[in-house]
Amino acid sequence: MFLEVEDYIFDCQSRGLSQKTLKNYRNHLIRFEKYIREQGVNKVIDIKPIHIKKFIKLKQDAGCTNKYCNGIYKALKVFFDYCIENEYIIKSPMKNIKPAKEEKRTIEVFTDKETNRLINYYDYSNYLNARNKAIVNMMFDTGVRTTELLGITNDDIQVDRIKIYGKGAKERFIALSTELKKILRRYERIKDSYFYKKDIPDYYFLSRTGRQLTVEAIERLWRIAGEECDIRDSVRCSGHTARHYFATKMMEKNDIYTVSKLLGHSTVANTERYIATLTDEKLIEQGKVTSPLTTLKGGRK
Repeated sequence: MFLEVEDYIFDCQSRGLSQKTLKNYRNHLIRFEKYIREQGVNKVIDIKPIHIKKFIKLKQDAGCTNKYCNGIYKALKVFFDYCIENEYIIKSPMKNIKPAKEEKRTIEVFTDKETNRLINYYDYSNYLNARNKAIVNMMFDTGVRTTELLGITNDDIQVDRIKIYGKGAKERFIALSTELKKILRRYERIKDSYFYKKDIPDYYFLSRTGRQLTVEAIERLWRIAGEECDIRDSVRCSGHTARHYFATKMMEKNDIYTVSKLLGHSTVANTERYIATLTDEKLIEQGKVTSPLTTLKGGRK
């Protein structure tokens, strides 16, 4: 691996970037380095714009989406920016390269009926079922990301709220509804009994053996529930889709700035894609209730 790449990855780690971001950056940079070495380039300073363009074109021709290729673009851009800041190079080969135009894709969310089937699929018959039920209900009721959920500790579950550690080590609080609180209390009783007198970490959700859960474990419980609950093939059964469901429900009664805060987005632009899931019928029904003339009618004298 190039020394510059090793230094950059270490810098990312020291800045506290998420494991997912680190993994993506590392993988993209390693694949790019392998490619340019095959082209006879053995120094970062010798990398030219044509090498980057050809690499991205190679990925596009292999069937990679523009979204994936833009992930490569971002990883390379921040890497070369780092190289300039640290005087490894004078000029970035990314300067005149633009990201690809991404395909606009609307994520299809769960219907209310599908959501009801999912939140009721797991029961309290054993620890794993109780844990999975608590996870599914929490993700629907709070819109928390999978990576955020994995980091929740016992102390983060408070009387009327949950403390969430989001991207960039940013903290936010999400309301703990009465219904979710009931589910979590039952889960806690079963958890305490299951791990009685065992030395376990402070994470709120644990594996069968008492370890911190993984992203793969969360994906698996959603996949199983989706198969058993007859979820439409066009809908990806995942925590991310539950997050979209939460966002669309919040958008029906709140402004985009409030929803952006609830989701832990750094900018409102990141929240705008959720608006696309609000159908015309929902907007019409919403408009009937929020019409200025309708709301003012009751206050006329």
